Amino acid sequence: MKELLRELCLIDGVSGDESAVREYIIGKIKDVCEYRIDPLGNLICFRKGRKTPAKKLMICAHMDEVGFIVTAIKSDGTLAFGEVGGVDPAVAIGRQVRVGKDGISGVIGSTAVHNLSKEAREKAPSMDGLYIDIGASDKAEAEKMVRPGDCVYFDSEFAEFGGNRVKCKAIDDRAGCAMMIKLMQDEPEYDTYFVFNVQEEIGLRGAGASAFSVAPDYAVVLEATTAADIDGVSGAKRVCALGGGPVVSFMDRSTVYDKELYHLAFEIAEEKGIPCQTKTMIAGGNDSGAIHISGRGVRTIAVSVPCRYLHSASCVIDTADLDNMHSLVKELAERIQEL
Repeated sequence: MKELLRELCLIDGVSGDESAVREYIIGKIKDVCEYRIDPLGNLICFRKGRKTPAKKLMICAHMDEVGFIVTAIKSDGTLAFGEVGGVDPAVAIGRQVRVGKDGISGVIGSTAVHNLSKEAREKAPSMDGLYIDIGASDKAEAEKMVRPGDCVYFDSEFAEFGGNRVKCKAIDDRAGCAMMIKLMQDEPEYDTYFVFNVQEEIGLRGAGASAFSVAPDYAVVLEATTAADIDGVSGAKRVCALGGGPVVSFMDRSTVYDKELYHLAFEIAEEKGIPCQTKTMIAGGNDSGAIHISGRGVRTIAVSVPCRYLHSASCVIDTADLDNMHSLVKELAERIQEL
């Protein structure tokens, strides 16, 4: 699955601009399922299994990644921009980026330290104070290369280090997409809907539409979630840890998860010897927030891979967690049909 993850992460696809990611996925799954693209751009797939279940199960992940969008071109040829999704300005400063469909190289810049007041130096940076330098000498030159509305992507290589660790942009949530492709390529026990959603990072927009369309009884949301397992962080504030296995949440800021499914996941993990952990803070959110209140209501569980430096150019995961997550989700999909 690591090579699949690498290929997915290196495709650019910020929210509202997921078409290249979707086309790649279609190329991987078109021979094993029926699929359609809805008006928002969600990829909705039906994978025939060995059995037809009484309950409709939807497994989903989102295709989009955080990034930026050009809002204006300044007189000096630099670009004003806004964030697409939750990006901390501190992780953006000095980062290399690609702008627009042509992938124009740029660097995110900020006011030089010696030009900041003492008060400004003591404050956290804001996105309003940043700009993108694409090497243009003035506005006219820049206008030949980019225009307002162009998407901006982190320029990040996929790297392996420290044994099982990998880093790249967009692991949130190309990890979930890679896992769903793998689950689809392996014939499932039961008929299953697999949905690759758009626009999760800007408000769970794709999930609301796709869940209404599929109208599942159960949903398993595959995600990446924040791990703060570094020196100086203890207790609940660590949230989860790399190497501890997949993360099964009991609650976040948008969802209180189905308690029976939550306990079922840990029962399976214990039975099968799969490392598993919970999320120790009520924080963040994912497509579950839109899915569980769709239609008549959907019984929902989220299973995530722990990820350091989420929403940055250098997300880091342990591939052993991803493999264990695959094992857990595959078994969970079967056991849900026995409830």
